[in-house]
Amino acid sequence: MALVLTEEQSMLRDSARGLISDKAPVAHLRHLRDSRDATGFSRDLWKSFAEMGFAGLLVPEEFGGSGLGCVEAGVVMEEIGRNLTPSPFLSTAVVAASALSRGGSKAQRGEYLPKIAAGDLVAALAIDEGAKHRPLQTEMQAVRSGNGFKLNGAKALVVDGHVADLLIVAARSAGHAGERAGVTLFLVDPKSKGIATERTIMVDAHNAARINFDNVEVTADSVLGEVDGGIALLDGVLNIGRGAVASEMVGLSEEVFGRTVAYLKERKQFGKAIGEFQALQHRAAELYIDIEITRAAVLKALQALDADAAKAATAVAVAKARAGTTATRAVQEGVQMHGGMGMTDQFDIGFFMKRARVCEELFGDANFHADQLARSRGY
Repeated sequence: MALVLTEEQSMLRDSARGLISDKAPVAHLRHLRDSRDATGFSRDLWKSFAEMGFAGLLVPEEFGGSGLGCVEAGVVMEEIGRNLTPSPFLSTAVVAASALSRGGSKAQRGEYLPKIAAGDLVAALAIDEGAKHRPLQTEMQAVRSGNGFKLNGAKALVVDGHVADLLIVAARSAGHAGERAGVTLFLVDPKSKGIATERTIMVDAHNAARINFDNVEVTADSVLGEVDGGIALLDGVLNIGRGAVASEMVGLSEEVFGRTVAYLKERKQFGKAIGEFQALQHRAAELYIDIEITRAAVLKALQALDADAAKAATAVAVAKARAGTTATRAVQEGVQMHGGMGMTDQFDIGFFMKRARVCEELFGDANFHADQLARSRGY
């Protein structure tokens, strides 16, 4: 398959770019940060996402969505990355919608997917428990109790968890940390007795949460997918999320590159634009090549997810790892080429650096995915 967007996908990109750049540029994020907004994103903008059909991109048509694929979700994520737009699109429209579509019962899909497509529900994936992304190290306990389970443990870095209407929680119903078998996914109401949520404002001014579960009771109907067999479902959902985050980092990298090149053309030193200095030209050219190769790798991964998600793990690992290293290089070059002003808060380039660092960690950093590739090759 050609590594280019179709005409329809290009039209979607143009629509997303127009909406997001108009209503949620980087200044929008700065305003939310400075005003200490309790939600951390604009609910009006989220409703606009729904009205444009973005919230339902991965929701099947029978539940009010568009029934499109990961490439289309990646197109929107790339525009979000260009503008650093805080939005529940990743947590809700990509990750939660995929989890419910792939593993939900008929009743679960009928209850939640139409609300996601309409922009009436925010969902969050509660997976990680430590400082690093390690799904197999899940230790949170799900102990059988009556017709359901009791959940005990804690989750960290739950993106949009502080405002979520629904939590998708991974807990160990059997076995020990590190084992693939024994993990179960649950749909949990965050207002349930025994849940304590602490909002955490991340370094990039986006929001996440720490959530503690103390004997939280859930019924058997809350199980998403199979009891003790949640890792297979989780792997597929996380790969979709990784592809989306990689797309965001492509958009972020390209925006930083564009701003940096514009500055190289404007800033004068020794009587001429600094972009005329060969050393800076070489660095800019190498960064451009890096971004274009990464763009191809990410699009290939998204196409692989749409073709057969079960066989896309390798392509996704390459894309996420490369997107992380490219974004890191882009923001470092951007700050350095802007000189001292690149380090100031008044200048937007710092926002991109902070977001790149968070995206690198989301759903596994480059080292995590390099390890996954090595293991898959038998090393």
